[in-house]
Amino acid sequence: MTRGRAVGRSAYTAWCSTVLFPLHELVRRHDSVARRRALEQSQWWSPERIERYRLERLRQFLRRAATTVPYYEGLFRSIAFDPAGLRTLADLEAIPLLTKATIRANAEALKARDATGLRPFNTGGSSGEPLTFFLDKDRVSHDVAAKWRATRWWGVDIGDPEVVVWGSPTELGAQDWVRSIRDRLLRSTLLPAFEMSESNLDGFVAAIRARRPAMLFGYPSALAHIARHAESRGQPLNDVGIRVAFVTAERLYPEQRDQIRRTFGCPVANSYGGRDAGLIASECPAGGMHMSGEDIIVEVVDGDGRSQPPGVAGEIVVTHMSTGSFPFIRYRTGDIGVLDERACECGRGLPLIKEIQGRTTDFVVAQDGTVMHGLALVYVVRDLPGVAKFKIVQESVDHTSVFLVAGPDFDHEVVDRIRVGMARRLGSRVRIDVEIVDDIPPERSGKYRYVVSKVAAR
Repeated sequence: MTRGRAVGRSAYTAWCSTVLFPLHELVRRHDSVARRRALEQSQWWSPERIERYRLERLRQFLRRAATTVPYYEGLFRSIAFDPAGLRTLADLEAIPLLTKATIRANAEALKARDATGLRPFNTGGSSGEPLTFFLDKDRVSHDVAAKWRATRWWGVDIGDPEVVVWGSPTELGAQDWVRSIRDRLLRSTLLPAFEMSESNLDGFVAAIRARRPAMLFGYPSALAHIARHAESRGQPLNDVGIRVAFVTAERLYPEQRDQIRRTFGCPVANSYGGRDAGLIASECPAGGMHMSGEDIIVEVVDGDGRSQPPGVAGEIVVTHMSTGSFPFIRYRTGDIGVLDERACECGRGLPLIKEIQGRTTDFVVAQDGTVMHGLALVYVVRDLPGVAKFKIVQESVDHTSVFLVAGPDFDHEVVDRIRVGMARRLGSRVRIDVEIVDDIPPERSGKYRYVVSKVAAR
């Protein structure tokens, strides 16, 4: 058993993580510091102890929902569900799934009567379904603490220099003078993922070399794009002292991991979550995707909402037990994944996610009804000569559009190869439109999606 990497900190980093950031959280009335310390203890509990802890927390969480949240008062009464009768985590399956549509229709009824300090938040809407919901300081504190814990697994800490490549309007719109000063003190530099022109990419590479960050944080597509650009310019970035690249918010493809690791000369740490569902899982140096199990219960369900065993793919459903003021109970994330029953070599007792396969809209449907991951189409386009960028949109089972940004060695013969390859996978009678465009912008959230399907895959 290993207890993870020691956090190598400069005197300034130590001051930031033990004085400045705790003071910042105290002013905001967050208890993330105490939570992080508690999480760093509980991660080493046995799986059995963690399971007992989660079950008791779940009973308390559901009891509050049953007595203070109008929506769940009525729902539990209608299905005769009593939290006191909860015997195992599997008993959650008696509760109907929570959807974005349900939240939109019942936003006020989902607020606990004893809630204080609720603030509205929004998802980026990259799924086509933007959502407004409400969080309190308890939930925010948990997410900060869970991310902080996972950061320290890799030998870096708050106050170590970091470069963040991000594009969410929420974050970019919040760069007022107070936040600017805070980021400067915490040695955090933001590079906008929306602005990746050739000239800006040159500036990004120069900024990373000048900043010499200990860690990177951003979308895998954005970091891989910067890495490819640096490589094409003959600008090495593996000598600036980067210890780890944290990636999140998109599926991490193997070739992206390889590109980031090769160019920046550091390991890549994947994490999974969302503004709505919270920080669900983070990768440790031993390769395990550990769930934030003390606060979050993850189920993988089939099309009828039935929980599936480890090793079986299905939709990821989340119950976040730090959302008592606005409960997320069996919340449908729209993501497809697989649970893992093995124990991680790092020795942590936290439950694991084996695989995150992507969003339900990342899956495509052939004319004969066969469902396949969008990677089946990505592989048709990805390595073709002269294709600088691409996006595939399945409009219907009979029509798919492919958008290409042509590179300097592009040959129009590529268009025919794409049509043949797509038809081989989707069906010979599918109409394949290939359009050459000047650029392919990211989603409103700043994320980049290679495949979008408008066909229900389930």
